[in-house]
Amino acid sequence: MYFTRLPDHAQPGFDEAQHFDQFRRHNVIFNAESKQSHCDDHVGCLSIKTVLRGEEIYGVDGRELAVRPGQFLVLNNDQRYACRINSKEKVRCLSVFFKKEFASSVLFDTLHSEEFLLDHPASDNDNIPEFFQTLRHISPDMERQFSGLVRLLETRGYYEAMADEYLVFLLRHLIGAHQLDLRIANQVRAVKVGTRKEIYKRLCIARDILHSSHGQHIDLGGISAQAGMSVPQLVRQFKAAFHSTPYQYLVGIRLKQAAYLLQHTGGQVQEIAWMCGFEDAGAFSRAFRSAYGVQPTRFRDG
Repeated sequence: MYFTRLPDHAQPGFDEAQHFDQFRRHNVIFNAESKQSHCDDHVGCLSIKTVLRGEEIYGVDGRELAVRPGQFLVLNNDQRYACRINSKEKVRCLSVFFKKEFASSVLFDTLHSEEFLLDHPASDNDNIPEFFQTLRHISPDMERQFSGLVRLLETRGYYEAMADEYLVFLLRHLIGAHQLDLRIANQVRAVKVGTRKEIYKRLCIARDILHSSHGQHIDLGGISAQAGMSVPQLVRQFKAAFHSTPYQYLVGIRLKQAAYLLQHTGGQVQEIAWMCGFEDAGAFSRAFRSAYGVQPTRFRDG
């Protein structure tokens, strides 16, 4: 199923049960624009959330995650969440919901050898891995799948078989992302596998806070408290997993956002520096030049 408008849950007569029932029976794609939208309580199936322009906020397990261009968020089956858009400009969002049987079939294919699949062409197992529900960067290969899917929908319309082919490859990318998460989790300094996974989940919470609040004042104590870790443990394990300290990681996020704003907006350099969390324009220019090799003004002109 394909929708080009987000549902209005406040509309008189809106049938919540009927709307949500569609996600159990079909793969569902939303490719929509909106300035204002909200859903306070949704229990969905395995899904990918991204935006092509603007920002959409998701509430998951008591925390807020801001999804922006170049990022995606995975939510697991039966995960309860909220989402909202509140923007002066139209936000372009893309959400893909996978029917459970479809997802389990693709994931079964991805995780087994060709020889095994010849002997077992159909899976009677509907188990789906529990993905880490964290913000991730969209890889070039995944970007090509998203772009191809959007191009298909907007030029040729929705054809279930053709759209499902793109969804197969998107699900395969999820397995790749999940396997990468497991490799990173193994870099966490702990003896037990279960402990490493739990610490990694908490590090992802800290990382998501940095992504979602990069323009605000960041307090290590507040981040560590939200992640359920002490400050020393957060700094040590963050460095082990992501090869930078939380503050170094934050500066990288801020500089990347500044580079995007320099290329896509006409804002003054000082204004962009402030928007991205740099209180001093001089310090911003020095950090930007160190990362990109040129001053912000020359970066924009180039």
